[in-house]
Amino acid sequence: MDTHSSIIIYNVTVYGENQTLKNGYIKLTNKKITEIGEIHQYVRQSNDRVIELSPSYKVIPGAIDVHIHGVNNADAMDGTAEALKTMARTLPKEGTTSFLATTMTQSNEAVEKALRNAGAYIEEQTDADAEVVGIHLEGPFISPKRAGAQPPTHIQDPNVALFQEWQKAARGHIKLVTLAPEQPNGLALTSYLKETKVVASIGHSDSTYDQVGEAIKAGASHITHLYNGMRGLHHREPGVLGAAYLRDELFVELITDGIHCRPEMVKLAYDQITSERMILITDSLRAKWLKNGTYDLGGQPVHVNDTTATLADGTLAGSILKMNDAIKNTMSFTNCSLEDIVKMTAENPAKQLNLFDKKGSLKVGKDADIVVLNENLDVEMTFCRGTLSFKKED
Repeated sequence: MDTHSSIIIYNVTVYGENQTLKNGYIKLTNKKITEIGEIHQYVRQSNDRVIELSPSYKVIPGAIDVHIHGVNNADAMDGTAEALKTMARTLPKEGTTSFLATTMTQSNEAVEKALRNAGAYIEEQTDADAEVVGIHLEGPFISPKRAGAQPPTHIQDPNVALFQEWQKAARGHIKLVTLAPEQPNGLALTSYLKETKVVASIGHSDSTYDQVGEAIKAGASHITHLYNGMRGLHHREPGVLGAAYLRDELFVELITDGIHCRPEMVKLAYDQITSERMILITDSLRAKWLKNGTYDLGGQPVHVNDTTATLADGTLAGSILKMNDAIKNTMSFTNCSLEDIVKMTAENPAKQLNLFDKKGSLKVGKDADIVVLNENLDVEMTFCRGTLSFKKED
């Protein structure tokens, strides 16, 4: 974009941080949001580039996907800049403008390679694509009982010294760690993460309700993909799920593809947790945006068929969910509003990652990470830090 000009998205419904403007406009200048208002307040400048639409078009903040492994035949575990670049270029198509490059349980060498690569990429990335705002370390510090699609052979006990090595390799960019706090040294690592301002997330965990309480005291503040890879709800043992429902200290991830949990369970979770604490994620694989077939996940073959990705034994292996479909599904399953969606896709993850001063809502001064949705909630345009990164073809 010409740094001397501004882009104005005009005559749209703007979902701003504090109010929704039905006949509104939003102005983007030099990567930032510089004006938001009603159309009668707009004063045209000579070099403004005006995109005039209609109020049926909705402008929302770009989604921040805190749990995504891959897309378009690229995966964070590939350990290459090209893989992350492919992810960053593809994700604006589904309305995602920021994400955490998510690793998985593998050999120490493979994890370290992925972390080094992501740490370097974060410091060299360009503005035109979705921004890698950090790394999500999913495993290997998890419960063998709740491995899911994480390879059991590489699971190990939580280890503060190893995490310190990995954080150094990642240049300090690990922002979220999924771990099982009930495992040996789990609380010690949870406490260390809290001290160093890294989000400790309970996931792939067999914790009891009381053990989750201990983890919260130690600093845990997040739940990884609710329902999946965790001790479920029992009337004499509420488990991780019960804690996710009841403990207000926790932000809670949910994959709303209708497969990882039935639509009714999405509604149950939403009614209990509400948009105040829920975060929509995709947990997607390299197979997203590709045709049906067999693809790799951490050295394991994953079979993709239309909407589902599974290992050979039928275990769910991440998703091929697109963020804009997560939005549509969640609204359909729960009857929530688009304002609620903005909380769950942008505001809550931004707050959890301590980015809300610059991302997560439409407000003057924040990064121009903006998505334009049409009346069917399809992505029409995505701007990453003021640059048009995706435009739907007519």
